[in-house]
Amino acid sequence: MRRGAAAFGFRLLPALAALLCLTASACSTGTDAVATGGTFEFVSPGGQTDIFYDPPSDRGTIGKLSGPELMSDTGENVSVEDFPGQVVVINLWGQWCGPCRGEAPALEQVYEQTKDLGVAFLGINVRDFQQDKARDFVIDNHVGYPSIYDPSMRTLLALGGNFPTSVIPTTLVLDRDHRVAAVFLRALLAEDLLPVVQRIAAEGAS
Repeated sequence: MRRGAAAFGFRLLPALAALLCLTASACSTGTDAVATGGTFEFVSPGGQTDIFYDPPSDRGTIGKLSGPELMSDTGENVSVEDFPGQVVVINLWGQWCGPCRGEAPALEQVYEQTKDLGVAFLGINVRDFQQDKARDFVIDNHVGYPSIYDPSMRTLLALGGNFPTSVIPTTLVLDRDHRVAAVFLRALLAEDLLPVVQRIAAEGAS
């Protein structure tokens, strides 16, 4: 597996227009999607779907990522900055996306197994213009961590142009300094994510 950020030439604004879900291991269209048996699967430059940034110089940073909390009726905001000194796992999802439904139990499992290690999870719910349906997804899947409600995908501007946002689900793992340590451009199993989060949490543990 190739490492490092040098292979990326992603641009965010074209990616924002590319989020239409086709049944596959991830939901994507555009020039970075290839046909596989009548479906589409996202392939990043170099064919990578799991990308790891070696510390510290190769890791990118993100801007301020904040937005309304999906389950709040009072306009409460949630932000990456709410988790200082913690590893933060960011998951981009939509209730309309089959792979997101498939990976939800795995994400919740890893959240429960790592939250005592100083790990926080934050979802970003995109393209769900009916908020009640997105809330039903959270309830039905017993999701215990917060999500930003962002149907228009404006919060993703905080990721800048160096990180892919044209595929749902995408999961980013931030280290304790909130630098991007890993990116997964596919639906995950618990055994995919857990050792990565445990390793990154151990790197900066006091």
